[in-house]
Amino acid sequence: MALSEFDLIARYFRPLTQGRAEALNLLDDAAVITPPAGRQLVVTTDALVAGRHFLADGEPVGLAHKALGVNLSDLAAMGAEVYGYTLALAAPKPLSEDWLAGFAAGLAEVQAAHGIFLLGGDTVGTEGPLTLSVTAMGWVPQGAALTRGGARAGDALYLSGTVGDAALGLLVAQDGRTLAGAAGDAFLKDRYERPQPRTTLGPRLVGRATACLDVSDGLAADVGHIAEVSDLGAEIDAANLPLSEAVRTALEADPGLLSRIVTGGDDYELAFCLPDTAQSASEVEKLAAETGVGLTRIGTMTAPPESGPRVRVLGPGGAALDLQTGGFTHF
Repeated sequence: MALSEFDLIARYFRPLTQGRAEALNLLDDAAVITPPAGRQLVVTTDALVAGRHFLADGEPVGLAHKALGVNLSDLAAMGAEVYGYTLALAAPKPLSEDWLAGFAAGLAEVQAAHGIFLLGGDTVGTEGPLTLSVTAMGWVPQGAALTRGGARAGDALYLSGTVGDAALGLLVAQDGRTLAGAAGDAFLKDRYERPQPRTTLGPRLVGRATACLDVSDGLAADVGHIAEVSDLGAEIDAANLPLSEAVRTALEADPGLLSRIVTGGDDYELAFCLPDTAQSASEVEKLAAETGVGLTRIGTMTAPPESGPRVRVLGPGGAALDLQTGGFTHF
């Protein structure tokens, strides 16, 4: 006998509230939240659709990591301390309890890693593709949220972690390519399926970074968002891009992958700007040591160009690379 909606919620999702009073035991139509004094609420929503944002046959634990991780990354980019989330699940019928158990287990893993809990949401059956919509919430000090619009010409441009892992991981997962050997390909695939939102780093950038966002649509495109909103240009030095060992292996075998590395997206690392000073460089070194996240200067924000693209990726000799695509777009 199929589970009723209320039985499904009680069995798989109520435990994810961790008994927090705000969630009202998932017995009501909404949660009740009291913001901490002197803080603003930061809210973000992402919808992920099977076949568009993730592979339709993706395993449920990984899908939970992705659905929740991409939203936590948005909070980190705003400098917010993560708090909780709601989930809207639109699932094709019949819905497997094994799938539900795996999905709930994946959510529990992400919750434990980032100290968050489920506040509520909705579950519906659909004839269409599986759709996962998460709304995540966090707190920032009053008036201190990081945005894309505060960068200044001459600012240093930094990137957390490594770039290109997820883009190549998609090639491994979708096309079955062999790019970096068995272990390297497994690493790349995991980076695509399970984002690592920088929720510890983001709040530490408040009061330091002049602009920040997460790299979801592709490094060049997302730095372009900072440049556009701040009315600037940007130059990225390809030689300074932080690359994992697996990406370096793949790139050595096929240098043509560089364009995909720069434009492919799904990295969910933070790109941020700081004044180009010795003090800022010293603070970056300290932040990297304290958070355990690599931080690399990859370029400089410039005056807005008179013509051509706002973002130039410079190759050997300083020549701008001809990127084959501009990054992910929904429409």
